[in-house]
Amino acid sequence: QVQLVESGGGLVQPGGSLRLSCVASGSIFRLGFMGWYRQAPGKERELVARISTGGITNYAESVKGRFTISRDNAQNTVYLAMNSLKPEDTAVYYCSSNALFWGQGTQVTVSS
Repeated sequence: QVQLVESGGGLVQPGGSLRLSCVASGSIFRLGFMGWYRQAPGKERELVARISTGGITNYAESVKGRFTISRDNAQNTVYLAMNSLKPEDTAVYYCSSNALFWGQGTQVTVSS
């Protein structure tokens, strides 16, 4: 089992920035691909960004150039730096390990 705990969400104005963190514990050797997903009200959960153990990254087209995913394997932590935030980025953001283990989510609201 892997336990994931997200933090860093909040309310920010359009154009602002936030950094999300996800700390993993438990069966760390199973972490593999770490990803950030989000789910807005009335919409399906979607992949935002993911990163392999070796640092290879993938991003949704809607966040390319604005969001950066990174991981610190020594600290069992994955980050999502979000810049130039837009109202359409408003959602609950979830951390995931291999899309099998999930955190509880952290709310990000972009509004003036």
